[in-house]
Amino acid sequence: EGLRRGGAKGPLYGVPVSIKEHIGYAGQPSTCGLVQNLDDVEEEDSVIVRVLKKQGAVVFAKTNVPQGLFCYETSNPIYGFTVNPHNRTKGVAGSSGGEGALISGGASILGIGTDIGGSIRLPASFCGIAGFKPTPNRLSMIRNRQCIDGMYSVPFCIGPMARDVDSLVYTMKALWCDEMFHLDTSVPPLYFNEKTFSSVEPLRIGFYEEDGFFQPNPSMRRVLRETKQLLAEAGHQVRGHAGPS
Repeated sequence: EGLRRGGAKGPLYGVPVSIKEHIGYAGQPSTCGLVQNLDDVEEEDSVIVRVLKKQGAVVFAKTNVPQGLFCYETSNPIYGFTVNPHNRTKGVAGSSGGEGALISGGASILGIGTDIGGSIRLPASFCGIAGFKPTPNRLSMIRNRQCIDGMYSVPFCIGPMARDVDSLVYTMKALWCDEMFHLDTSVPPLYFNEKTFSSVEPLRIGFYEEDGFFQPNPSMRRVLRETKQLLAEAGHQVRGHAGPS
């Protein structure tokens, strides 16, 4: 279809992209894993889908989510339980678990998930892929169904999932574009900062092991300390701080 129309080819031209089930796509329901939403078919695409299409991507699938989205396991009465492609006796975490499974299993090369408390990062970890949670409102959330209204202090955000970090970087470059900023004027019109990304200047990085409420388990504490050491050895300034309050 794109070849017939002609014109410029976007940076995601021809790339097949899967999207999390509650992201709006015209003609398809966005159920959030809830039976009561099965008949609510989207009348138009979400902004993120419109931008993907504008940049040449081919959105080909919607992927499974937990019932109501709020669960670190991907299962609901509509689509069932999503198993880990590396070990079918294990799960994929959530709530972007369908994306994690599809990408890890080789059925998708690029996916769009959402995150508020680990919903991109946990499936990426469980499935051995890469995921990125941007700062909230750096990508539009318009026409993406949510199960709970009024979540303004801790908002959802959209982010890419792929098999490697380079693909995440390329995707963010493509999504921060004029089309995104035009369709949703609440998104800050800030493009990808190539100068900052390519800089070899040392970074100043804050570090903490606990938040005053929960203690990390020994394996997590070990990984945190190993990461701190590797960052310091790479020349970065790693400074301890009290963490969020």
